[in-house]
Amino acid sequence: MDFALVVRQRLDELGLGQRELAAACEVTESYISQLLGRKKLPPLPNRTDLYEKMSRLLGVPRDELARMAAVQHHEVLDRTWRAAPAPLLGPMRELILRKCRAASQPAMRSIFEKEEFGYVEQLITRALIEAIRDEARTHARDEQWLRSISATAKHSYRTMRVRLIDLLDSDPAVSIGDYSLFIDSMIRSWEFSLHRFNLTIQLTGGTTRAFGFEQRAKRELLADEPALRSFLRDAQLSAGITADETEFLSRIRFAGPERPTALFYYRTLQNLRDPLNFRAQQPAP
Repeated sequence: MDFALVVRQRLDELGLGQRELAAACEVTESYISQLLGRKKLPPLPNRTDLYEKMSRLLGVPRDELARMAAVQHHEVLDRTWRAAPAPLLGPMRELILRKCRAASQPAMRSIFEKEEFGYVEQLITRALIEAIRDEARTHARDEQWLRSISATAKHSYRTMRVRLIDLLDSDPAVSIGDYSLFIDSMIRSWEFSLHRFNLTIQLTGGTTRAFGFEQRAKRELLADEPALRSFLRDAQLSAGITADETEFLSRIRFAGPERPTALFYYRTLQNLRDPLNFRAQQPAP
């Protein structure tokens, strides 16, 4: 079933409109209009309380809405996983450079301006977005935290709530959106070492994030399956893969004569990351 179609049908059956749905979900009416017009993907499950609020108004099981949203996300990912990132010029680039430590700004500006969204700029931009996503995920259901961010950004609570949904659903390894409001509110400063090739990010909440090279021993286990090697070499297919995820994929074995493709490992990785596929273990009575 189609997410937007089901929601529209329930609104019609209940005699309700987009305004009532937006009020119940505490988001803007424009956001609801984009969801129902299929101009924006519904948020990923378990990253927002939107489905709890929506299901109460519509009388539709929360898990059913979340399931339809997850299916729609996977379909779009399958169509767009090879898309290249667009150049990130203009205000957001200037904001990122302004957040750089003052002593390093001239050197970093020179590197950024040498080419349209080059590798160093991509690395830093994606790391900044990843840092604020992790921080936002921790506070996703904290209304007071979001209200404080809204006040700092000088935007309404509902506007920032919609932007938060977009931020939590983003994948900086695949595409780059404009998250200037959160970067401005949540990033105090960053510094990139050209000699050690590592990045340090200071968040306004006091947290420090550090990114750098890590030396690891080569594991012969990874050489077993040609498709897995191909998958790991493809930076877009395996974007953001962790050591634990790599270990998990490398231990998958196939009994029959058919061999997997790189796309098999991509889809398995997405399923591994999808919270709908896992359930928290209940404590023993």
